[in-house]
Amino acid sequence: MKYKTQFNQRKALRFRHFSRKGYALFACLGRVVTIGVLSVATLESASAAHRHVSTDEEYVDSTQVTEKEATLDDVEVTGSRAPLALGQAARMVTVLSREDIQAAPVQSINDLLKMAVGVDVRQRGPLGAQTDIGIRGSTQEQITILLNGINICDPQTGHNAFDLPCDISDILRIEVLEGPAGRIYGTSSLVGAINIVTTTSHTSSPNLGEARRGLDMRLEGGSFGYLSAAGRIALPFSTFSASYTRSDGYSRSKAGSLNADYNGAKAFYQGHYNTNQLQLHWHAGLSTKGFGSNTFYSAKFDEQYERTTKLYTALLGETTGWLHFRPAIYWNRSYDRFELIRGDESKVPFNHHRTDVFGINLNSYFDWIAGRTAFGAEFRNEDIVSGNLGESLNAPHGNYKYGLNRSNLSFHLEHNILLNRFTLSAGFIAVKNTWNEMPFTLYPGIDVSYRIGDNWKLYASYNTSLRMPSFTELYYSVGGHKADKYLKPEELRAIEGGIKYRSRLVTAQASVFHHHGRNMIDWVMDTREAEPIWQSVNLTKINTLGFESSLHLNLGEIFKGQQSMLNIDYCYLHQQKDTPSYLQSQYALEYLRHKLCVSWQQHLLAKLDLTMKYRFQERMGSYTNTDGAICDYHPYSVIDGRLSWNADTYSIYMEANNLLSKRYIDYGNVPQPGCWFVVGVKYKLMQ
Repeated sequence: MKYKTQFNQRKALRFRHFSRKGYALFACLGRVVTIGVLSVATLESASAAHRHVSTDEEYVDSTQVTEKEATLDDVEVTGSRAPLALGQAARMVTVLSREDIQAAPVQSINDLLKMAVGVDVRQRGPLGAQTDIGIRGSTQEQITILLNGINICDPQTGHNAFDLPCDISDILRIEVLEGPAGRIYGTSSLVGAINIVTTTSHTSSPNLGEARRGLDMRLEGGSFGYLSAAGRIALPFSTFSASYTRSDGYSRSKAGSLNADYNGAKAFYQGHYNTNQLQLHWHAGLSTKGFGSNTFYSAKFDEQYERTTKLYTALLGETTGWLHFRPAIYWNRSYDRFELIRGDESKVPFNHHRTDVFGINLNSYFDWIAGRTAFGAEFRNEDIVSGNLGESLNAPHGNYKYGLNRSNLSFHLEHNILLNRFTLSAGFIAVKNTWNEMPFTLYPGIDVSYRIGDNWKLYASYNTSLRMPSFTELYYSVGGHKADKYLKPEELRAIEGGIKYRSRLVTAQASVFHHHGRNMIDWVMDTREAEPIWQSVNLTKINTLGFESSLHLNLGEIFKGQQSMLNIDYCYLHQQKDTPSYLQSQYALEYLRHKLCVSWQQHLLAKLDLTMKYRFQERMGSYTNTDGAICDYHPYSVIDGRLSWNADTYSIYMEANNLLSKRYIDYGNVPQPGCWFVVGVKYKLMQ
């Protein structure tokens, strides 16, 4: 059992059935829960960076010692293709819960991921202007981003992968699957996956399954001309949300103009329809933003600018019965305009891109005497028209003279053996892509776990995966860049083993992993050349050895009467690469060797709560500064804080990011802002 301190006492509730969602996990959110049936299906289950969902644990108020009865063995989760009982799941997944999100001193979803210890967040600008996010030493291209279980990766470039249509207040949880996820999510999940699960009208309160109408509003303001407003309305069968954010930015160009300014808007709609035989869920969203890109792509130009617009649509379903079908169909469109010299294309033309992604997939599973078997297929088509990416179009139109279309077809099969304390999940995915006329190629994987008593769990896995090159890696040959359209797909093999301990006072976990990647793609520069340029290449082999550990203490068990939590997480990576020293890397050869995250949550008095977060990072690699000198990345520490007054219908808070105003660089030639203050108010009206 795990006991979770709650700042507000709540009564115990008993649930017998919940709607089956193909993307959602269950959040107890401070309730004592006895569950009869719960079926869910995404990244699902296990060790959390701040709040851990695991095999047979429950969340209850630490003062409600007598309310211990809870049986979670029937809860179905998926760290594999087939949903498994929570008490038997073998795959470990980090979960940032809704409570973590609400308490965090952040203004964007990107910032939330900084406290996930295995995640590398390389931020070029605040407020989610542009962020490269990797997992366990990967680049931003090598992970899958999902919205409610739907793959929303942008085949043009991973730089814009987190242009999400939903506001931070829409998020129910963020789930991070570390390690190859090819047999679960296909061709883009080389080193892991991140799933954003949003709140619907059925999950607008902790009382999941009960449809409630409600209205949420938020208003924030702060340093550097920051202003953000958001609203959300929940109806019995649908929800609507919208937000707007702007900032003057924290820096200026040499000419004195703003070059880190930001303005963006989001709109998001969700709906659902449930019967005893069929459950449907759909969403549609829009994200549009423009931001000063100062020296994002070239140190010689400090007034770059970019505007992106993205549209998202998806329909998901699930049937009940002996054979479960879970189909999904989706379409996403992206527009991207990049200006090397802001507002002036007389010297350098603007880059225009439009990408369309259409996908349809079917996941199925059934139970029989030998266990649980899952099978299915997915078709995904990726199309781009552009001013400089792809092959010449037969009929150019507008700003689009080039284009490329490719399709990916995959089939998967998986079987799960479920015994009393032992789980084995094994399967494979067969993948074929039309881009390079590759034949069907198999990528297998296996996960094993064994529970020792009530507190210990051992787990191990071997998984493989692949990734197709992005359109930018294949064709971007302008502005000091030269791409190679004959790049090979990246491939990765990984092994991992770990142990987890759980009690009322302590949740601790440690794991060791090794990744072997071949044909890894990166942009590199040969520093021996008189006028070096960035070239996209297959870096042959990269081996990564890593160690992760976490310690989470419920201090309320030590200091009776105190409501306090302390979390300490650490990750170490070492990469060995078959590359000469004169090659400077833009992504793959730069990774976090050390990352330490510490967070402390304390209830002070009445309705006043304090959250403090500390993060230490040491990055390997180097960059070329504006003077042409090669500089190493320096380690740095950042402290964030949040003080909030939380009433039933409103919350007033003050946040400080980078409290000590530490000057640091996550990505070459893009200094990050100093201390950033924010004050805000949230109001909630429920019916």
